[in-house]
Amino acid sequence: MNDDPVKKELEMLFKEPLSSVYLRENNTFDEQVSPFEGSLVLFGAGGLGKKTLEGLRRVGIEPLAFADNNPLLWGKEVNGVRVLSVEAAAKKFGKTAAFVITIWKGEALDTMAERKQQLINLDCRKIIPFGFLFWKYPDIFIPHYAFDLPHKVYENADQVQNAFSLWADESSRAEYLAQLRWRMLLDFDALHRPVDHEIYFPDDLVSIMTGEVFIDCGAYDGDTTRKLLGLYATSVKRVIAFEPDPKNFQKLQQYATKLPPEINGNVVVHQLAVGIHNSKVRFNASGTEASSVGSGDIEVNCVSLDDILVNQKPTYIKMDIEGSEMNALHGAQNIIKNNLPVLAICSYHRQDDLWQIPTLIRSFSDQYYFFLRPHLLEVWDLVCYAIPADRLRIKQ
Repeated sequence: MNDDPVKKELEMLFKEPLSSVYLRENNTFDEQVSPFEGSLVLFGAGGLGKKTLEGLRRVGIEPLAFADNNPLLWGKEVNGVRVLSVEAAAKKFGKTAAFVITIWKGEALDTMAERKQQLINLDCRKIIPFGFLFWKYPDIFIPHYAFDLPHKVYENADQVQNAFSLWADESSRAEYLAQLRWRMLLDFDALHRPVDHEIYFPDDLVSIMTGEVFIDCGAYDGDTTRKLLGLYATSVKRVIAFEPDPKNFQKLQQYATKLPPEINGNVVVHQLAVGIHNSKVRFNASGTEASSVGSGDIEVNCVSLDDILVNQKPTYIKMDIEGSEMNALHGAQNIIKNNLPVLAICSYHRQDDLWQIPTLIRSFSDQYYFFLRPHLLEVWDLVCYAIPADRLRIKQ
C-alpha cells in the first residue's frame, strides 16, 4: 500500500475524465466572465497585457481599458487603449466589466492571489486570471512558456506519473505536484515560494569542486558565469559559454575580456546556439534573456555539445535556452553518459519540460539523483538538477 500523500494526490489529479478536462478548457472563461463577455478590463499593461490585447482584437473584442499600478502609464495609451490607475479603473468599471489579470512575469514580486486581492479590495465584481482566457483561444495565445492546455498533461499521464518516481527528496516531489496542479488546474495558490540558494548552484545539494569545467548554455551577458566566478573563482578550471544573440554576445565578450589575467584565459565564449546537431537555425534576437531559437529575422549557427566539446571533460552543465533544452540534451547525450556532469536544466519554458527533461536524462544514465527547485515566483526559473552520486552533499 502506498502511504505517500503526495503520490496519492497525484493519482487523484488524473482521475478526472479527459472529457471533463476539455470542457474546463472550453467553458471556464465563459462561466467566470458572464455576464460581461464583451466588457473586459486588462489588469497589467506590460508584455502579457499587450499580447492579450492583440489576441482579443483578433476575435473582435476591444478591451475597455488597461488598469496598471505604474503611475508613469496613467492617462497614456498602450497600443491604442487608455491606461488607468487600478483605483480609477475599479471605480469606473468594477461593477460593469470583468477584470482579466494579465500580469505573470519572472521579475514579479507579488503573486496572483495578491493581484486578485487588490481588485477584491476595490469591490471589483468579476476577476479572472489570464489563463482561462488563453484556454478559450489556444490557437491565438498558447503555448506561452510553461502555460499550455491541460489536456496535454492528461494525455501523457503514464509518463508524468512515472517521472514522479525520479525525484530524490520530499521537496522535489511536492514541487512536482504543485507544478502539475498549476499546469492542469491553473492553481496558482499551490505553487511554493522560491528557494534561497543561488540559481544553478544549490549548495545544499552539490559543492563546486576543484578543477570544475563549467558549460554555460544560454550565457546571456555572462550573469551566471559572473556569479560562479564571484563565488568559486579559485575552484573553476574552465568556463565555456554559449550565447547566440549578437547583442548579448557582445556584452558577454566584453565581460570576459575584462576579467583579470589569471582568470581571463580560462573563460572561452562562443557566439553559438546549442541543439541536437550542427546546423543553422532561425533566431529571435531580442537582445534580452528571452532571445530564442525557432523564429525571428536572423539565422545563427547551432552546434551539439557532443561535437564541440568532444575533447573536453565537462563537470557541470547549465542550460537556460528558452525551450531548446530538450534538443540540447539530446545533442549532449554522449558527454553526459561519459562524464556524468552535474546538470542544472531550466524546466519552465515548455509545459512538458517538467517531466520530459528528467525522463530524458535518466535514459542516458541511471547514476543521477534528481531535484526540482523554484527560484522565482509562480513557475519562473524552475530548475531540474541532476546530480551524480559522487557529487551529492546529502545522503540518499
